[in-house]
Amino acid sequence: MRAFAFDAYKQPLHETDVPEPTIGIHDVLIKVEAAGLNHLDAKIREGEFKLILPYKAPLTLGHDLAGTVIEVGGSVRSLRPGDAVYARPRDHRIGTFAERIAVDESDVALAPTTISTIEAASLPLVALTAWQALVERGDVQPGQKVLIHAGAGGVGSIAIQLAKHLGAHVATTASSSNVDFLRELGADVVVDYRTQAFEEELSGYDLVLDSLGGENLAKSLRVLRPGGLTIGIQGPPTPAFAEAAGLNPVVRLAIAGLSRKVRAQAKKLGVRYEFLFMHADGSQLREIATLVDAGAIRPVVGATHPFTETATALDGLDKAGIRGKTVITLP
Repeated sequence: MRAFAFDAYKQPLHETDVPEPTIGIHDVLIKVEAAGLNHLDAKIREGEFKLILPYKAPLTLGHDLAGTVIEVGGSVRSLRPGDAVYARPRDHRIGTFAERIAVDESDVALAPTTISTIEAASLPLVALTAWQALVERGDVQPGQKVLIHAGAGGVGSIAIQLAKHLGAHVATTASSSNVDFLRELGADVVVDYRTQAFEEELSGYDLVLDSLGGENLAKSLRVLRPGGLTIGIQGPPTPAFAEAAGLNPVVRLAIAGLSRKVRAQAKKLGVRYEFLFMHADGSQLREIATLVDAGAIRPVVGATHPFTETATALDGLDKAGIRGKTVITLP
């Protein structure tokens, strides 16, 4: 079947023929009809996550999908052929840039019924990231103050809506051209990162969701109230993450060094920092689908490309400057 893969780290993504998926007893075979593009795909190809997420090449990329179930394993009970589904396959079983993929039943959910297949394909990774940051880790409560960086991006556009649904006061950073768009999504405060310093404009926040890392992360610690939490999805990883992931002692030591500075800064300020590397979860996708169908969350798709343009679309992801997600469509 047709797929887009790379042959070695830092090598280009290209179309190729790969074997048909093998279906385990707990798997569902899905015909991929649309797949979301994520920065994670580009970072894996560049080898940025080799320490914590080692893959063997050649590797078919792709972390988001929407499509139709065409076959189920012998122990599958919750899904059946013909179901319209969406999913973020678990790590080491990715590969949605392909015509078909076998996914563990527990990573799959029925797609929201009120949106298109393309919109459904844009959601899994970013919506799960937002859910795990704000609900699972952050336990955001009504009246709390939440800052979400890069609000017009894939994660940010969903996280703003989810935080607002949870009853939070929501601030975000973006360019001035996106102010009205982000207010429509639910942002109470929009800080123009080009002309304003968010760390001077904001204070007393309960939670920051940082998708940028570096100096932006360090500044984010300074807008928190005492005991507040910054969750970073760009990094650096923490020893707690390394232990939970079961990484070997040498990698744990390296990770401790990577995050030592930001952890020391957080401790000095009396706040907390955690690294989030989102995980696949079909049950969370079911809850997200309910919110989508209730109108609490709407997908934001800024661009679509045919399957044949997958490689160029991924290469241009950083330069695209689009709102929300880019999605590829399969014939």
